[in-house]
Amino acid sequence: MLTEYEAPYTPLCRVSISFGIVFIEMIENKRKYEMNKRAERQRQTRRKIVEATVELHRTRGPANTTISEIAKRAGVNRLTVYNHFPDITDLLKACSRSWTERHPAPAPSPWVRIGDPQQRLRTALTELYSFYARTEPMRGNVLRDAETMPELAALLEGSVVPYLEGVRDLLAEGWEVGDERRKRLLATIKLAIDFHTWRSLERESGLSREQAVESMLEAVRSAVSSSDAQ
Repeated sequence: MLTEYEAPYTPLCRVSISFGIVFIEMIENKRKYEMNKRAERQRQTRRKIVEATVELHRTRGPANTTISEIAKRAGVNRLTVYNHFPDITDLLKACSRSWTERHPAPAPSPWVRIGDPQQRLRTALTELYSFYARTEPMRGNVLRDAETMPELAALLEGSVVPYLEGVRDLLAEGWEVGDERRKRLLATIKLAIDFHTWRSLERESGLSREQAVESMLEAVRSAVSSSDAQ
């Protein structure tokens, strides 16, 4: 005898609970999606503000950049800029990170493997001077404006200054010089790796890259020779 199949009975309350769970999950997923979209829009806005500020710093300088100009270039209003960066230091740090990620300074680690101190110095100066030439507008503006902007000066003290001090100490290794005259060697190398020295040699004096590097290498040699002579 054939009989029709009857599905098991599901209480109405159980159906309601299941539907409620699914509905809640849908609401939660929609909320998460909207939050993710909002967060992405905020990241894009922040990126636009940083990129606009970086370009203004490169072309005009930090001291000559206003919030109104940043907002106009980024396509936002002034309040939006303040909401993302209520403090000038936060904005400067964000710009510094963005710039250095795209324009990193030469890594000193390969120079460590060069045993001859003169060749090490020649290699380092060549790479540093090339870096200065590529980033001249921004670096020139930043160093100039740091003299009148304490926030910018503090940022450089925590980034550029330690980097150059480390480079100086590395390039001073291996030279035959007594402890009493080591200050003179360090001072000459510090002068050689300075941005303003590069600009004076190449931009103002018209020396080629090779001539600029060899001039400072000779200056360091003279410092060492004078030390030995005494």
